[in-house]
Amino acid sequence: MTAAVTTAGPGGPGAGLPFFVYGTLLPGEPNHDLFLRDRTAEERPAVLPRALLYEGPGYPYAIEGHGRVHGALLVAAPGVYGELLGVLDQLEEFLGPGHPRNLYERVVREVELPGAGEPGGGAPGSVRAWVYLAAAAVTRSLRTGGVLVPGGRWTTGRAPGGANAP
Repeated sequence: MTAAVTTAGPGGPGAGLPFFVYGTLLPGEPNHDLFLRDRTAEERPAVLPRALLYEGPGYPYAIEGHGRVHGALLVAAPGVYGELLGVLDQLEEFLGPGHPRNLYERVVREVELPGAGEPGGGAPGSVRAWVYLAAAAVTRSLRTGGVLVPGGRWTTGRAPGGANAP
């Protein structure tokens, strides 16, 4: 597994990084328009390697694991990075690295860009991005009794719905 780096604010090792989303923040899902409209400059398909996706109460959770999670890479629009970071931290109930009340931990991970690095596909093949992974207590619960999302793809076979999550 790749070591994850966390930071509570926009000035740490992840300052200015794009965001990888995999649930209700995906284009076409309910929280995309609510929280991302006019705040992104670019959105493209991406894959989080070494991760598993689990069902949640209307939204998914990604955890470290031997799989792949499909989602989107979002780049903040000029001038709104700090605002977007704050909005997403609040939505994901991220109170700071390792906080006992976190629902998710915000971590830096390598995210793959399908088609990138191939002739005509652009480069690089992967980028560092913020990802909201399930916090420790949630992860323990998912590993013992959670329901995996087949193929690591939240939108497969389901109508848009839910009220929270990446």
